[in-house]
Amino acid sequence: MSLVPRPPLDVTALRDGLTGPNGPWRVVDVVETTGSTNADLLARAAAGEDVAGAVLLAEHQSAGRGRHGRHWSAPARSQLSLSVGVAAGTVPTSGWGWLTLATGVAVADAIAEVSGLQVGLKWPNDVIAGPDKPDKQGKLAGILAEVAAPKQVIVVGLGLNVTMTAEEAPDPVAVSLAMLGAAVVDRNLWADKVLRHLATRVAAWRAAGGADDALVSDYRRHSCTLGAQVRADIPGGQRVEGVADAIDDTGRLVINTGDGTVAVSAGDITRLRPAG
Repeated sequence: MSLVPRPPLDVTALRDGLTGPNGPWRVVDVVETTGSTNADLLARAAAGEDVAGAVLLAEHQSAGRGRHGRHWSAPARSQLSLSVGVAAGTVPTSGWGWLTLATGVAVADAIAEVSGLQVGLKWPNDVIAGPDKPDKQGKLAGILAEVAAPKQVIVVGLGLNVTMTAEEAPDPVAVSLAMLGAAVVDRNLWADKVLRHLATRVAAWRAAGGADDALVSDYRRHSCTLGAQVRADIPGGQRVEGVADAIDDTGRLVINTGDGTVAVSAGDITRLRPAG
């Protein structure tokens, strides 16, 4: 059981700070419990609602999802669990893959601003503590982006572990801000900072029609995948090993196998020990 207080989110304060004429988001809602904030926004979009610019936060997710449909759940109020709707009509579909990466950079920037902790980004969707220690890394946050067809809106979900303890973690590799010694564990502050950084990155992504120069540079700065020897297990049973060289214009990871390069659009990436 956590000894850190877990007060509820203050939806009035969040709306006052994040919406309105000068706010970066159109609407902010908080629900006590739901299966998945991503699924909720996707369902609202499918029913005809305009979810672009909408933010949905949950005190508890009972059926949170990661990539490939993996289940993720944590105790109520121990995470920052949210989804946002992003209008993507001005960005060519070839640039949509960078939105997940931009979200990771926004989270990393918010963490650095609030706590001073330096984190890494594991391609394509994890925020990692201990980026300089491959054997002692822990997953601090996960990101999942899904297209809200038929409209050109992308729903981006984010789960950031705030006060979750090691005993409460659904995965032994998971860590939280409290476990890392962060002095600030107020989820209202984290929600405000993460959503402000995300709005800034989204605006730049839309203006550039994909990855802008600052995003590319900042992603490389935060990445704990680029430059490493990696193994990519790709859906369908394929496996690629080599050095993670770059992220291409579509957000794919480019791996140099020694015999050539392979661009990976999806897969599980494992950082390998250097030979010797």
